Amino acid sequence: MAELRLPELNRVLISGRLTRDPDRRYASDGTTVTTFDLAFHRRYRNRDGSAGEQTGFVTVVTYQRVAETVGEYLHKGSAVMIEGRLQMREWQNERGERRTRIEVRAELVHFLERRGADAGTEVVAGPGAPPKSESGEADRARGARRRNRS
Repeated sequence: MAELRLPELNRVLISGRLTRDPDRRYASDGTTVTTFDLAFHRRYRNRDGSAGEQTGFVTVVTYQRVAETVGEYLHKGSAVMIEGRLQMREWQNERGERRTRIEVRAELVHFLERRGADAGTEVVAGPGAPPKSESGEADRARGARRRNRS
């Protein structure tokens, strides 16, 4: 029997709200790393027609420009949509036991809530985004691209 060759596909698209303020740190090489926990919901209908809801939680990890933007502008309760991939982190705890955790490594973070003069504009933090502007306007978020919603 021939071996089945699976495509190497690892993509995540998820939306939700931050359950805590982002935690920004710096790796030994100076890379910015920001993590946060995201609550996501799924509504469904039961067999009897009644409504049901399921809530889940996942840790999201961001690096470099995305991490800087997330750390500066997001807070507990912020609504976001994440585009990224799953990654497994391994470590040893204080007792020397091997631990693993599945996380989402975000490549793009879409800020879904904008207020004031920026209403109707979506800010996307991503790796290919332009550097911080000096104008001090809403696009000052380092690594942020602006797109008009239509």
